[in-house]
Amino acid sequence: MAGDANGSGNAIDKKQEDDFMSFMFHPYPYSDPNAVNAVSGVGARPVQGLQAVAAKIAGQLLAGKRVGLDAYPGADVSALVNVLRQKCAMPDGGSSIRFIDAAALLKPSGEIERMLAPYLPEDREADPVLLYGRRYKGRYAGIQSEDAVASLRTQLEAPGGALVYGQGALAEALQPCYDVCIWMDVTPRQAVLAYKNGHARNLGSDRDLPYNLTMRRNYYVDFEIAMELRWNLIRAARMDFYISADVPETMQMLSFEELKRLFEELCARPFRCRPVYLEGVWGGYYIHRLRNLPKEMRNCAWVFDMIPLEVSIVAKTPDYEFEAPFFTFVQVMGETLLGRQAFEQFGGYFPIRFNYDDTYHSSGNMSIQCHPDGPYVTRNHDELGRQDESYYVCVAGQGAKTYLGFNEEKSCGEFFEKAREAEKTGELVDYAKYINAVPSVPGTQVMIPAGTVHASGRNQVILEIGSLTVGSYTYKLYDYQRTDPQTGQRRPIHLKMGGEVIRGERTREWVYDNLVNHGGVVREGEGWKEVVVGEHELLYFSLRNLIFEREIADDTAGFFHVLALVDGERVRVASEADPSKCFVMNSMDIVVVPASLGRYTVTNLGVGTVTVHKTLLKKEE
Repeated sequence: MAGDANGSGNAIDKKQEDDFMSFMFHPYPYSDPNAVNAVSGVGARPVQGLQAVAAKIAGQLLAGKRVGLDAYPGADVSALVNVLRQKCAMPDGGSSIRFIDAAALLKPSGEIERMLAPYLPEDREADPVLLYGRRYKGRYAGIQSEDAVASLRTQLEAPGGALVYGQGALAEALQPCYDVCIWMDVTPRQAVLAYKNGHARNLGSDRDLPYNLTMRRNYYVDFEIAMELRWNLIRAARMDFYISADVPETMQMLSFEELKRLFEELCARPFRCRPVYLEGVWGGYYIHRLRNLPKEMRNCAWVFDMIPLEVSIVAKTPDYEFEAPFFTFVQVMGETLLGRQAFEQFGGYFPIRFNYDDTYHSSGNMSIQCHPDGPYVTRNHDELGRQDESYYVCVAGQGAKTYLGFNEEKSCGEFFEKAREAEKTGELVDYAKYINAVPSVPGTQVMIPAGTVHASGRNQVILEIGSLTVGSYTYKLYDYQRTDPQTGQRRPIHLKMGGEVIRGERTREWVYDNLVNHGGVVREGEGWKEVVVGEHELLYFSLRNLIFEREIADDTAGFFHVLALVDGERVRVASEADPSKCFVMNSMDIVVVPASLGRYTVTNLGVGTVTVHKTLLKKEE
């Protein structure tokens, strides 16, 4: 008989789920209206609406300007280009404006596919559903024809208005050719939905791939080169206008200087990102009810509250709302947001990710899994570093457990042997015989250095905090023989990869000595204290609780802080220098305090003692 709460997957019958990684394959199409940041006094309002944006750009073209219009994958460039053609057309149907599709610059589809093959390997023994790959760093130059780019550069030397549009239009070799450079952005949620709903395909591809392979290429190639180009435009100060275009008909455009002023206003206060919500085979119901999610959502497994490459940020003024990918905001604000150490140490990436995993009243546990260390990630995926995690138990129902480490050192080999047999036979594994269980009590903090076997058990909500990866490498070792509702086949596991990184010596004794509730009081006063709840030499961040009755003061001291209201109803986080720069957090909201904010206060707006979980980088010695 298998251990408790293993689940069978029979309750899941609507669509395939992917709980392998934080790659966002199936976001729920919902924009949380509560996750906005009120700002004021930010200058000019954006040009609003497709027609108005097209009129603004058409004016540039008709004035003889050469315009480059590039976009993040999934953005609907065609709608804007079609309206531009109308606005630039003459009565006889002709036009003095040259319209050039950047797709014409690409190498032949077959050549691109062969070139990218090493980045998208097909090893189904190690990776049964072809989920993983290697980051492609060749930029657009690697997939564009040098001759075609050279020819276009010559064409753009001729006088008269010209629009080059589409992905790669602003590739580095072409940027000096333009009078005006425009970037069209969409949120990561919308980008993924565009591919899922058939509105986009991989750049330069002449064939339709299964959705999971389309998205694998996006994460390792298409999204990667687009993010790098956007960053290049920002660093080189070559972006003249920025378009926010999740919905083409209501797109908004700001000059880059106006965008920067808006972002500076956001970065002068604590702020919240707009989460992404995902259903899952083990999804629960606590956050679904807490945040009043759409009743059509059958459950909520993941809340990507602050996964930097997957969420967005929204500024709300009295006149408009403006939304942008959070990573665009990170790219623009850089050291102001991150602080000098983080900016230099992590190359401008936001180095910590945050999400809630909800198994409350669900049908089963998360899969038993592990993550790779730095050398393995770099060698196999050309990624940014090791994947460490931590779980903080926010809510726990009856019998809730967190699985962490092996019971004994011999348990590792025995578990893998049983898991390999079960992969062939379909029999259930008594995983509790091998995997250590930590009783889940609200306030429990566990750390999960790379290589540690673990799983969140049924009937709890955990705050998951992890290290920086562009993707996420979750090697599933056992999934309770749950089946894929579309294929009827058992969901794939990754015993080969997991076996290469597992740390079998991390047993129950080692776990309690090193990974559970480690820390102590940092500072305290009347009615308040700050407590370290988790630190480990392998984790580069410190996990703390701010526990107070009425108010507590803090200071970023050049380091960004991330706060989560894990116990309490409502608090206000405010700049001490300017209390109007504030954010009011409700239960389980997550807020970023920029490194540049300095001293700030957190005030209890409810009753009783509250706990705010705080994460910050450790100081380099």
